Amino acid sequence: MSPERTLHHFPLDPASRQVRLALGEKRLPFGEVQVRYWERPKAFAELNPSGMTPVLVEAAGEARLVLCESRAILDWLEEAHPEPALLGRDAAERAEARRLIQWFDRKFEYEAGGFLLHEKMEKRLLGLGAPELANLRRGREGLRSHLGYVEGLLQAREWLAGKRLSLADFAAAAHLSVIDYFGDVSWADYPAAKTWYMKLKSRPAFRPLLNDRWPGLAPARHYDDLDF
Repeated sequence: MSPERTLHHFPLDPASRQVRLALGEKRLPFGEVQVRYWERPKAFAELNPSGMTPVLVEAAGEARLVLCESRAILDWLEEAHPEPALLGRDAAERAEARRLIQWFDRKFEYEAGGFLLHEKMEKRLLGLGAPELANLRRGREGLRSHLGYVEGLLQAREWLAGKRLSLADFAAAAHLSVIDYFGDVSWADYPAAKTWYMKLKSRPAFRPLLNDRWPGLAPARHYDDLDF
């Protein structure tokens, strides 16, 4: 019996997007529950005490497996559903993919994404007032630095971690796509990165992300354009 799979997530959360991309690439069907995590809903806290998205729930008969947060979910998906492999076919490629996942989830988030998304998204969701220009400047400076790094990698490689699409690409795309939702990525300045992102946007796994909308947070005009 196939399990009933449900992803509890917030559409504009980079961590949630990484899991959605991996599920889509592995062609694993799932239902969705969108979570307003900032309101700390009790039912969601019972699934994940940290209150953070995403959470994947698999139910088969009376058995239920609850997997909390992106790294644990992605690791489990690779072990439970190894094809297609999304961490590379050899040890060196897997190590590089893991390094880059960590890069985007920690360094990019700390130096770029965290500033931009807090000022442009979280403040509006929480009703905390207008964005602070100093934080927007810091986030945009960090974004330019990281895009330069990505550009250098992609000038030498087909995909971020090497010859094959990996979770490193999904980590980068998850973070960058939310920033692109708000129109802050100057793709024209980074042609290799733009070509890479166009390839990702064209994959079936990515298309649901292009349909994401949240009330009061309109996307940039080019956000869902495959030929941007």
